[in-house]
Amino acid sequence: MEAIIFDCDGVLADTERDGHRVAFNRAFAKKGYPIEWGVELYGELLEVSGGKERMRHYFNSYGWPYDVTDKNTLIKELHKLKTDFFLQIIESGELPARAGVTRLIDEAIAADVTLAVCSTSHERAVNLVVEKLLGSERKARFSVILAGDVVSKKKPDPEIYSLASEKLRLEPSECIVIEDNRNGLLAAKAAGMYCIITTNGYTKDEDFKEADLVVSELGDPPNVQVTLEKIRNIIEKS
Repeated sequence: MEAIIFDCDGVLADTERDGHRVAFNRAFAKKGYPIEWGVELYGELLEVSGGKERMRHYFNSYGWPYDVTDKNTLIKELHKLKTDFFLQIIESGELPARAGVTRLIDEAIAADVTLAVCSTSHERAVNLVVEKLLGSERKARFSVILAGDVVSKKKPDPEIYSLASEKLRLEPSECIVIEDNRNGLLAAKAAGMYCIITTNGYTKDEDFKEADLVVSELGDPPNVQVTLEKIRNIIEKS
């Protein structure tokens, strides 16, 4: 095991319900649209990877705003507004890192294990989450941070993880991914990597039969669930 690759949303922080969902709603309100994504609806929309793709899917299903003349332009404008609102939420410090994230990252740094992030979220948002929640010193130890539209196909397509393997100059089998949902799991496995799932409120009931390990969180003492030693044991036994 040479590298640990983290997804961002739902893994580094529980950003979906009280972060991205809230930011989408603020963007809709800013445009004057009477749209509000509730907690349950947003859970269904999370089956679609990528914020722009999620909005397009929603509008295709429930109807586009009456004043739309250029759908692509609207999606880009809304996504920019949403990203700005999300960045404000992260800057405010409202969302902490999930339990065990900084502990495991510190273990990896101490053992000279390569670190990376692969996310479908906006590049500015992902970098701010890493900077704000983990600190600049830890962020500097990440060899690769891939986000947003760096690839043409979103998860469950393996493109982003294959690109990470290429940029890290590592074989996929030397990498273990930490994800929180089935799309991410399928992407990691299709790329030929190991995958640990750390569930959250939105994903706890998804099918993770292909995962190498499923936990409720990485965990801090006394509830540590994933350690560097445990990761190595997973790979050695496979």
